[in-house]
Amino acid sequence: MKIRIGWGYDVHRFAEGRELWLGGVKIEYNRGLDGHSDADVLLHALCDALLGAAGQRDIGFHFPNNDPQWKNADSKRLLARVMDVVRRDGYAVQNVDLTVVAEAPKIGPYVPQMRQTIADLLNTVPENIGLKATTNEGMGFVGRGEGIAAMATALLLAL
Repeated sequence: MKIRIGWGYDVHRFAEGRELWLGGVKIEYNRGLDGHSDADVLLHALCDALLGAAGQRDIGFHFPNNDPQWKNADSKRLLARVMDVVRRDGYAVQNVDLTVVAEAPKIGPYVPQMRQTIADLLNTVPENIGLKATTNEGMGFVGRGEGIAAMATALLLAL
């Protein structure tokens, strides 16, 4: 059995006047994240983990921030395209493990919906989606409430 592991990391600063999207789900909060697309930091980290596991270049290569077609793009669309690459290269997702690092907002109430949304996009079941949240204990840019970071690990199996 051929397995591949990938790891991804992303960070976005908060911005006024934008919606907050995490894991493909709109989160009720007074600020969103700044970015060329919808800035869904969790899906971006997941894209990088999947691309890395497939031996591909990073999300910025596949969806450059100077390309107008990705301006305000829904990150679920980016993840769907990444999954096209993963499948084309002969892999399927076994499981992913995701961590959101933020002082606020609390994402606990959104976790079931986020797991289901991600599972649907990866063509798997929610039980294969590990999703956790933590704070940065008041330290650094995340601790000061300036943004959100996310980490992802993906395990792919050859078809």
